[in-house]
Amino acid sequence: MSDVKEAAKPAAGSPAPQKPQKGLLEKVKDFNAKFKEGQIWTSVFRHKLDETLRNRSLAVLSNVFLHLHPARINRDAVRYNFTWGMGGITFYLFVVLTITGVLLMFYYHPSKGQAYRDIMYLQHDVPFGNFIRNMHRWAAHAMIITVWIHMFRVFMTGSYKPPREFNWNIGVILLLFTMLLSFTGYLLPDDQLGFWAVTVGTNMARATPLMGSEGPLGPELGITAFNDVRFALLGGSIVDANALLRAYIWHCIAIPIIAAVLMIVHFWRIRKDGAISGPAPVMIESDLKGPVKTR
Repeated sequence: MSDVKEAAKPAAGSPAPQKPQKGLLEKVKDFNAKFKEGQIWTSVFRHKLDETLRNRSLAVLSNVFLHLHPARINRDAVRYNFTWGMGGITFYLFVVLTITGVLLMFYYHPSKGQAYRDIMYLQHDVPFGNFIRNMHRWAAHAMIITVWIHMFRVFMTGSYKPPREFNWNIGVILLLFTMLLSFTGYLLPDDQLGFWAVTVGTNMARATPLMGSEGPLGPELGITAFNDVRFALLGGSIVDANALLRAYIWHCIAIPIIAAVLMIVHFWRIRKDGAISGPAPVMIESDLKGPVKTR
């Protein structure tokens, strides 16, 4: 036995056996674990996500982004065959439109003559300019579709009923602002399509009750073609430079800010109204503590 032990010992002067080196994935996991235990991470995220239900709830409630959503929700309310995910997809498209819109603003001047040339410059000379413009355009079309489908789903599932009637009204207002975003963006290329689309759309505004020169009770209140709602939208009596500038301000500044504020209120009310409305909770076998009772 002593001879065996002597043979197992390394010879004098020989190098000590090296520990097996960690792979890249293990090094990344170790770094991630140490970083989450450091002061920077713990100062931002005060509660861990993988311990108790209480810590998970506190992690949601103490986060400026996550606290807009409820800490716990009904399992059946987030099924894609129930919600279709249209609300989240609409918000994602709004983010895409914001990012691509800011990139387009670097090359655009809202002035007659220059606006159309800027669009041509974007389309033919700016690297990836045509890609960004088309991405912005198709995201706008998709947002119109998804917000209508979202409203249809909410109506068909009865999610507008108490206590969610206030949030339904917020959603209707957001639908109108979404369509206004698309309408005001039509004029910005300053081409024939945008000119005639805005001309027809603003001519319809003449028939607005009380505020249109051709609408009910408008003439009786002293409303004329030079002080009605169409004149206010265009900044004049025709679609010219004033209309282009006003469309640019509404499209790039005013409506996005109002829509963003209403989205925050919309998300906050979803949480306060008991999270996403869903079908009646269904108990599954793993949730049952006792045997299933049958009649």
